[in-house]
Amino acid sequence: MTKLLYLHEPSVLHNLSRRYGINEIYTYTGNILIAVNPFKGLPELYDVEVMEKYKGAAIGKLSPHVFAIADIAYRAMIDEGKSNSILVSGESGAGKTETTKMLMRYLAHLGGNNASEGRSVEQQVLESNPVLEAFGNAKTVRNNNSSRFGKFVEIQFNEHGRISGAAIRTYLLERSRVCQISDPERNYHCFYLLCAAPQEEIEKYKLGNPSSFHYLNQSNCYDLVGVNDAREYLTTRRAMDTVGISKEDQEAIFRVVAAILHLGNINFAKEEEADSSALKDESSQFHLQMTAELLMCDPHSLEGAICQRIMITPEEIIKKSLNPHDAAVNRDGLAKTIYSRLFEWLVAKINVSIGQDPNSTCLIGVLDIYGFESFKTNSFEQFCINFTNEKLQQHFNQHVFKMDQQEYVKEEIDWSYIEFIDNQDILDLIEKKTGGIIALLDEACMFPKSTHETFAQKLYQTFKDHKRFIKPKLTRADFTIVHYAGEVQYQSDLFLDKNKDYVVPEHRELLSASRCSFVSGLFRSPTEENAKPSKFSAIGSRLENAKPSKFSSIGSRFKGVLEAIRIKCSGYPTHMTFSEFLQRFGMLAPEILRGDYEERVACKWIFEKMELTGHQLGKTKVFLRSGQGAELDAHRARVLRNSAAVIQRHAKARSDRKSFTLQRQASVHIQSHWRGKRARKLYKEKREDAAAVKIQRNLRRQLATRSYNGIRFSAVTLQSGLRAMAARSEFRSREQNKAATALQAYWRSHKAVSDYKKLKEASVVSQCSMSERIAEEETMNLNMEEEETDDLELSYDELREKLEELKFHLLSEKQLRVRYKSALFSIV
Repeated sequence: MTKLLYLHEPSVLHNLSRRYGINEIYTYTGNILIAVNPFKGLPELYDVEVMEKYKGAAIGKLSPHVFAIADIAYRAMIDEGKSNSILVSGESGAGKTETTKMLMRYLAHLGGNNASEGRSVEQQVLESNPVLEAFGNAKTVRNNNSSRFGKFVEIQFNEHGRISGAAIRTYLLERSRVCQISDPERNYHCFYLLCAAPQEEIEKYKLGNPSSFHYLNQSNCYDLVGVNDAREYLTTRRAMDTVGISKEDQEAIFRVVAAILHLGNINFAKEEEADSSALKDESSQFHLQMTAELLMCDPHSLEGAICQRIMITPEEIIKKSLNPHDAAVNRDGLAKTIYSRLFEWLVAKINVSIGQDPNSTCLIGVLDIYGFESFKTNSFEQFCINFTNEKLQQHFNQHVFKMDQQEYVKEEIDWSYIEFIDNQDILDLIEKKTGGIIALLDEACMFPKSTHETFAQKLYQTFKDHKRFIKPKLTRADFTIVHYAGEVQYQSDLFLDKNKDYVVPEHRELLSASRCSFVSGLFRSPTEENAKPSKFSAIGSRLENAKPSKFSSIGSRFKGVLEAIRIKCSGYPTHMTFSEFLQRFGMLAPEILRGDYEERVACKWIFEKMELTGHQLGKTKVFLRSGQGAELDAHRARVLRNSAAVIQRHAKARSDRKSFTLQRQASVHIQSHWRGKRARKLYKEKREDAAAVKIQRNLRRQLATRSYNGIRFSAVTLQSGLRAMAARSEFRSREQNKAATALQAYWRSHKAVSDYKKLKEASVVSQCSMSERIAEEETMNLNMEEEETDDLELSYDELREKLEELKFHLLSEKQLRVRYKSALFSIV
C-alpha cells in the first residue's frame, strides 16, 4: 500500500479488490498486514513448506503473509531481547480467531518442542480452543462462531528461543448475552450443546428442546448449518479431558449450565402487597426447585435471594421485597454472575494446566479483540469495545508516526514535528479521572436512586460544549460520541446495570453456602469480600489499563488502514532511494542522465527543473510530500505520452511501408495459392461425384438384396405357419370326429339300455297277466290238462328262449357302457 502513488480510499480498495480476485488475501501497508477473509479454505497457504519458506525471510521479500508478521516478532525478540505483541483486530466475521490460530501455529513451529518431549505448551494452548469457544463463542448476525470476549495469549520463551510457558488473558466477556439475545443470533454454544447431550444427561438435568428455555427462545435460531451439537458436545468433553479438567469438575460445570437455563424459566407475579412478588405458577416452582437442586442450595433461600434485597443501615437490617420486574432483573443478574464466574474459572484452570515459566524474560503476545462496532442499537458492550479501540488507535498512530520520524532522523533531513489526527480528546472525554464518562458512570452506580435518565442528563450538562459529544434529538437517554471511525449513538438504558460487576450479597451468601464445593468455590467467602475497601467494582474503569505493551506488528482493523494512510500523508508518505527515483523519473531531465553526475545531484536538478518545493533529500533517499509523487507521476505520464506519439508516428510510417511490401508479396502468394486451391477443390469435387455415384449404385444393390431377402424370408415364414395351422386344424377335426363317434356309440348304448328296461318291465307285466290267465284256464279247463301238456311244454320252452334273449341284451348293454367310458376317456 505504501508504494501506491495515490494514497486515498479508492486506490486502496481497488488494490485490495484486485489482489483478492487472485486469492492474494494478504497485503502490506508498511509493517501492517491487511487480511481479507476469503470465506473458504486455502490449505496451500499454511502448510509446513510455506512455514519453512518464511522462516527468517525479510519482510517484502516474499508475498505478504501472516507468517511473515509472526516471524518479524520472533526475530526481533531473539535479536533484541524485547517482548513483542501482535494485534489482530477487525469486525465480527473478519477472521480474527482463525488468524490468531495461524499465528500460534507458526510461533509453535519456530519455538515448539519435539514430538518426543510429550504434549507441548503450544499444543495445550491450541487444544484449549474448543473449551473457550464452547463457553465464550456464539452465533451473531455476521458470524456463526463469533468470539464474544477479547483474548490475549502470552507465549513465553526461554533464552534459547523455545516456548517454555503460556497464559491466556480474557477481556470484555459479553455477560448480557446470557440473558438477552436477538433474532437470528444465539446464546453461548454450551447451552445448545448441553441440550443435545446424551439422553441420560438430559433426563438427569431435566432438560429438553432449547425452545423451552427463556434464555434461548428469544431467538428463532437453535441450530447452525453444518454443525452437529451432539457431536460438538462430545468434542468439548474430550477437550476438557485434554486440558486437565476432571470428570467431577466437568459434571459440576454442566450442572451449573443447566441451572442457569432453569433459572431463566422462573417467572414472577405481583402479590397483593405493594412492590412484592412471588412465583407465578407451578412451572416456575418446578424450575426453582431444579435450580436449587443443581446448585445444591436451599430452594427457599434461593427464592428469597431473588425476590428480596437486603439493605444494611447503621441501625438495622431491612429486607425489601422486589416487584416482578425487579425480581426478573435480579434473577438475570444472578445468572450473569454465575456464568461469568464459571468462564473465569475455566480460563484459570486452562492456565494452570498449560503452566507458566516464572524465569521467562521474553514473550510474544497475540491480542484477538473486537474491532470498532456501530449497530442500530449500541449499548454498554459497544461503548467498552469502541473505547478499547480508541486506546489502540492512539497507540497505533503514535507507533506508526514514530517509525517515520526515526526514518527522518536516520536520513538527516530537515523536518519539524508534524501534527496528525489525534484522538486524545476522545479518550479524555471517556476516561478522564474527574468528569469523564466512565467516572460519571461509576458515580451514578454508587447512588441507589440513580437511573439511566439521570446519568444521561448528567452527561448532557457536563459535555454540552464538547465537540466529540452530541445530544441526539427526540431522545431522553441516548448520547452520541464522534469516534475516530465515525459517530456512534449509544442507548444508556442498561449502562448502570451492566457497569456493576459486584456480587449481590444475598447471591454471594447463597452460593458460597452451596453443598457443592465447585459452586461455592466460584464465589469468595463473605469475610474475604468484607476485607476489601469497597464491594463496588466497575467494568468501565478497568478498561483504562487494558492496553498492550509494545507492538512490533499490528494487524488490520476497521478503518485503521485509511487512518494509517492519513498519517503517512501528513509527513512524507512517499520515499524511495536515489537510484529508484532516477530510474522512475530520470526521463523528466534526460540531459542530466547523459552526464556523469552523482545520484543526489541528479535528483536535485530534476526537482529544480520541475519547480517542486517542500521535498527533502536525505543521505540515501528522496522524501516527497503528499501529492508530490502523484504530480511527478503526472509529468512522467505526459513525457511518456509525448514520446509515445513520436515513436508511434515513425513506427507507423515504417510499418506502413513494410506493410505495403508485405501485402504485395502476400497478394501474389495468395493468388497462386488460391488458383491451386481452386484446382484442388474442382478435382476433389469430381472425385467426390464419382465416388457418390459408385456409393449410390452399391447402396441400391445392397438395399434391393436386403429387400428381396426380407420378402423371401417373410414368405417362407408365412407358408410354414399356414401349413402348421392346416395340420393342426386337420388334427383337431380327426379328434373331434373320433370323440363324436364315441359319443354316438354311448348314446346308442344308452338308448338300448333304456329300451331294454322298458321291455323288461313290459315282460314282467305280461308274465303276471299271463300267470293269472293260465290259472284261470287251469281252473276252467282242468279236464283238458292232459291234452294240452305238450303244448304247455312247448310254450314253456319258448318262454325260456325269450328269457335267454333278454339276458343277451343285458350283457350287450354292459359292454356298451364300458366302451362308452373308454371312448370318453380317450377324448378327454
